Amino acid sequence: MASTLATLSRTENGFRGTLSTLTIKAPIAVLENRTKKDGSDEPDFRVIATRNGFEVGAAWTRISKTSGKVYISVSLTAPEFGKIFANIAQAPGGKEDEYVMIWNPGEN
Repeated sequence: MASTLATLSRTENGFRGTLSTLTIKAPIAVLENRTKKDGSDEPDFRVIATRNGFEVGAAWTRISKTSGKVYISVSLTAPEFGKIFANIAQAPGGKEDEYVMIWNPGEN
């Protein structure tokens, strides 16, 4: 069973939406990493809590081995929840600019 952590809308430089868990509700932005990437370890995106500007995670563009579709792999870290892994993909049955962040417990 997949757990949706956030609903997101596509923007010109990433995504915006709300991270929601049982105890947290925070507006976030998943923004393209505009710094020069020196290596493959550097993220493609930075995850920012827009209320206070704190960076709470990073994300990398990946290609699914089974479907060949592009998705975004996310790592979130904060004192409130520790470390969470998730994936961003287009919302099922949604509009073209609607996305979801789904918890990925398999990477923990």
